[in-house]
This record gives sequence, C-alpha cells and structure tokens, in this order.
Amino acid sequence: MRDLSGVFKAYDVRGVVGEQIDADLVRAVGAAFARLVGGPAVVIGHDMRDSSPGLAAAFAEGVNAEGVDVVNIGLASTDMLYFASGSLDLPGAMFTASHNPAKYNGIKLCRAGAAPVGQDTGLDTVRAEVEAGTAVQHTGEPGRVEDRDLLKGYAAHLRTLVDLSGIRPLKVVVDAGNGMGGHTVPVVFDGLPLAVTPMYFELDGNFPNHEANPLDPKNIVDLQAKVREVGADIGIAFDGDADRCFVVDENGDPVSPSAITALVAVRELAKDPGGTVIHNLITSHAVPEIVREHGGTPVRTRVGHSFIKQEMATTGAIFGGEHSAHYYFRDFWRADTGMLASMHVLAALGEQDGPLSELTSGYNRYAASGEINSTVEDQAGRLAAIKQEFGGREGVELDELDGLTVQLPGGAWFNLRASNTEPLLRLNVEAADADAVAALRDEVLAVVRA
Repeated sequence: MRDLSGVFKAYDVRGVVGEQIDADLVRAVGAAFARLVGGPAVVIGHDMRDSSPGLAAAFAEGVNAEGVDVVNIGLASTDMLYFASGSLDLPGAMFTASHNPAKYNGIKLCRAGAAPVGQDTGLDTVRAEVEAGTAVQHTGEPGRVEDRDLLKGYAAHLRTLVDLSGIRPLKVVVDAGNGMGGHTVPVVFDGLPLAVTPMYFELDGNFPNHEANPLDPKNIVDLQAKVREVGADIGIAFDGDADRCFVVDENGDPVSPSAITALVAVRELAKDPGGTVIHNLITSHAVPEIVREHGGTPVRTRVGHSFIKQEMATTGAIFGGEHSAHYYFRDFWRADTGMLASMHVLAALGEQDGPLSELTSGYNRYAASGEINSTVEDQAGRLAAIKQEFGGREGVELDELDGLTVQLPGGAWFNLRASNTEPLLRLNVEAADADAVAALRDEVLAVVRA
C-alpha cells in the first residue's frame, strides 16, 4: 500500500510536483473527496503556478468519475475559493502551495460553507482511500464541468462588508509578489478612492522577484522602499495565494499582525458589541487586553487555522487573528481572507486624518522577538529542560496548550513549540521593551541550543 504521509499534511495536501504530486494522485484524491462530501457538485479554483491548471483538471476528472459535477472558477485566490464555497454552499478544492517555491503545489479542501477539512475532519479518510487504491465506485453517468467567473461577485461581497467609498483619498502601494493578489486587487479596489501603485502584479508561479511570503523581512524590502519613494500612506503585501496580508506604514515600517488583529477586532466589536474575538497564543498580549477594553471577550487558541475556525464555530466569534497574518471573519464563513483584513485597515486609515503609524501606535504595547527557529533533534527533551529551568521559579506560570508557554512575573512571556514537519523548536518572546526581549530570548536559547 502506498505511503502518503509525506504529502497529506495536517490541513492540506502538498508536495513537489512530479515527485510527490502528479495528475494520477490528484485524480484519486478528487474521487475520494467526492465520495467524502457527496453531491451535487464541488467547486475548484487554482493559483498561477504552471502546474495548477493541469492538476485542477485531473482533480475534476476524479470528481466527475464519481458522478459529481464540478464548478470550475479558474484562477482564484484562496479566499475567493472560500467565497465560492460559502456563497454556492458547495465543498471546494483550491490548488495552491501558498508561499512555497515554484516546484511545489497542493490542495486545500473545504466542505460546503468553507468549513475546513483537516486530518480529523475528513483528510485522513481521503488519504486512506487513496493509499488503498480504492476504485471509483460510481457506475452511472459521470459528472459535468461548468465554468463560472466569480471574481466580480467576490469583490462585490467584500465591498458589502467594508465600505471604502467615503474614505479620504489614499496612496497605496500593493506588492502582489507575482501571486494571486495581482488578479484580485484590481477588481476589488476598482473605483475606490485609492491611488494604487502596483508591484509584481504579473501572475508568475516562478516568483521571479521574491518569495511570496511577506512574513519574511527580506520579501518586503522592495515594498518598504517603494512606499518611501512615492510617499504612500500605506503598503500592503499579499502572499502567493493572497489569503494573508502584511502591512507597512507610511515610513515603510512593518505593522505587526498582532496590531492589525487588535485594530480589526475593535472595528468588528463596534459593529457587534460584546462579541467574542479569537487569537492564537502567540499574538501579543495587547490583543486580549484591547478586546476586553472594548467590551469583547477574547478566547485564546492553539496555532493553526483548524483550531481558530473550530473555536469560532463553537463560540460564535465575530473575528479571529493569528501572528502569521491570517485573519478570520464570521461574516466570511469564518474563513481567512487577507483582502478583507486589508480593507479594514484602509477604512480605519481613511476614516481619520492621521498617518498609519499614529493610528497603529496604540495597538503596539510591547516589544516582541518574532519567531526564532532552532534546529533540535530532541524536541521533547529540550522542551522538558526549559520546563525544568523555569517551572520552579517563584511567580512563574506554565501552560501546555500548544508547546510550552511561560508567563513571568512582571508581564514578560515566551512560547516554545515544536514544528510538526521539521526538527525545529519555534520561540516567540514578548516583554516590555527590546532589551528585556533580548535578555529573555538569550536565556531561553542558551538552554534550547545547549
């Protein structure tokens, strides 16, 4: 029996095209997914990678073989696929490897209404059937493919959620990273009081200018320079499949995803007083503080979109944010959308007269290290050593919701957690100022890397 453990991840299917993923594999995945979700149809979208159209077509063949129809929306951002799944009330498949290099591709799956499909919610079932070589079980007529263009509908829906028509004119630089933002931004922003300077809008899955991962500082250098050069009010960068956005202010300085989470949370709470806001345990402690100050209820979760979406469903949360620049909205089927988050920031900026740096300063209360990776063979052993090192100290609180979080007296804290796919430990530190962050970071790393 085939072993696909290296391709089926916690939340998606992903690997190197031609080595780990090919048309035969995704055809089998399509058939198994169709059996999992049943009819009447599955909606399919794909990004701009060279391999995406062919893989999407093979997946559609597998779906059709089980007698299930396909709605093909063609080129799409991941959040546009979620819009299709939500608005059409159909399960969906998005072909993308997000910010991974050109040789990779993958499939993000969801049930009707953009409900996530992960290991515990159907992905393991699909994997088991593909590994076993389960034959097509449908004996009647094959399904059909219908092509539909939902880009304008997607844009119109977003504009019902955030009204930008009345804001002051803004100069905006957008770096699409040769990804799907280059396809969606021109339509979503069309006719709004935004003077957009586009960067790398040409769809190119080989990413000729830089990796489409704006969380890596080297990938926003061009954006920062262009914002300063043209005197823009704001810079926005999207990742490859445009489900994440990253923001820089008028000085070209990055605005942390935690600050964006807090800003959007305040706006959503103004519409829905007393609502619940989800944040993962690596976002700044400023986020739950600000949520409470504005009458909301913060709920802390593990890192990862399946945990955020599940907690949103359980609590009826209005919004959720992660340190990785994923932002989730109840009014967008609890799915993550970088575009909608960027529109909230533009609205907040354009509804007042001050610069973005001033607007976001109130959401930046502490200093942070960012995520620091250490290659460690014995992850459990190093985590145990940190627990022993800090656990006996007076006033220290520990929790193991996701890895190990250590809360120190005076407000400083850190989280150390293992990667699911690599021999890495990931460290995040927050404290009152940069010096305190550096001291705590060095103390933890001395044990981790001993």
